[in-house]
Amino acid sequence: MHHLIGGSTESHSADVRLSLHQVCKTYGSGSKALQGLSLSLGNGIYGLLGPNGAGKSSLMRSLATLQQIDSGSMRFDGIDLQRQPQRLRNQIGYLPQSFGVYPGASALELLQYLAILKGVLDRTQRREQIDLLLHRTHLYADRRRAVSEFSGGMRQRFGIAQALLGSPQLLIVDEPTAGLDPQERNSFHQLLCGLAEQRVVILSTHIVEDVRHLCPRLGVLQRGQLLFDGTPAELIEPLRGRLWARALAAGEAASAPEDSVLLSFRMLGGQRQLRVFCPDQPSMAFHPAAPDLEDGYFHALSQMPASSAEATPSEARSRDICHV
Repeated sequence: MHHLIGGSTESHSADVRLSLHQVCKTYGSGSKALQGLSLSLGNGIYGLLGPNGAGKSSLMRSLATLQQIDSGSMRFDGIDLQRQPQRLRNQIGYLPQSFGVYPGASALELLQYLAILKGVLDRTQRREQIDLLLHRTHLYADRRRAVSEFSGGMRQRFGIAQALLGSPQLLIVDEPTAGLDPQERNSFHQLLCGLAEQRVVILSTHIVEDVRHLCPRLGVLQRGQLLFDGTPAELIEPLRGRLWARALAAGEAASAPEDSVLLSFRMLGGQRQLRVFCPDQPSMAFHPAAPDLEDGYFHALSQMPASSAEATPSEARSRDICHV
């Protein structure tokens, strides 16, 4: 079952490993980053979609035990993340949105240093683990090169290698494909899929395409609230027979017709297209459109309660479309 407005406390997997219940986080400025978020996950890749500022990075940092939540609970394999963070850190791999490296330090040197920090102290075990990860991420031939000289894709693969030190069972990946070319993104996708069979992988992104390719289950986060939790098919289903589109002339300003919901303005073949959600055809100018994951994403965002939004639905979606 999918969920709109509020998170699921049920797992889509028989083997629940990560459980979040009513998680809240407010920063000193009064900004509510997370608002009553509940979620249960088993092994596999879970996609977390949301525009910039939705609370994705706040959730990732909380799961990585880099910050405390204000209320609620987070447990992984029975470990309380709040009360036993050090015990969990041995099981977490974290690839943040951006990370720095020491100038001139090679991939091999950095992995050796980071492995020691992660508690891999046996020299033979450390060498075997690092060699395996360098091969798995296709970086072995470049292991003596400075990471600061790596391409974007190579750098992200190094990020995965360092995140996998210590064989973590919870892998948190924040905006991993931003800035990658299509070939690098495809390689990264294949790597993540191979890793997800025996661990929980959370992929946080605002790129719908990444979730479409990788995730059998996803959530849509906005202003710290989980608006949807389910499968891609469940996200799209409410739009079938209710999605309408029309082409816009150059320079034409348009808004959603009465009794319809503006989902997005989209460029198709060099022409702007207005896409709206409506139970019935809004006018003869609109034609039926086949919904995709991007349409489902914007429809989920439209479910945000007006009292929780800082912008009108049309303003929010006009801004958010730039990020997809």
